[in-house]
Amino acid sequence: MSRGDPAAVRGMMRGVPIPHDPASAPRPDDPRRRHWRATRRVTAGLLVAWIVVGYGVAWFARALDFPFFGWPFSFWAAAQGGVVAFVVLVAVYAWRMDRLDRRLQDAERGADSADRSGK
Repeated sequence: MSRGDPAAVRGMMRGVPIPHDPASAPRPDDPRRRHWRATRRVTAGLLVAWIVVGYGVAWFARALDFPFFGWPFSFWAAAQGGVVAFVVLVAVYAWRMDRLDRRLQDAERGADSADRSGK
């Protein structure tokens, strides 16, 4: 009985537990699980970098108060450096996620071909 089965849904509403099939549970070495773990790691790292760039310049703005082409350096860092840093973060995210997605596709193709050859 699957979870999408109406009888299973009615059983869940009545408090009847659905038997768990351990064979259908995702394994720790499952390519999709590894992909999702790597995706979260990349996202978390880039969010930390975003916070550091976004708030770091504002936090240390007084310490960055030296002339740079006639303007305070903190102005340049906030006006130009922040935008450039965010564009770089987006580019790094796109590049890294492209690599992770290709790796997942390769792993799934390998699993599909192994399943076909085993049958």
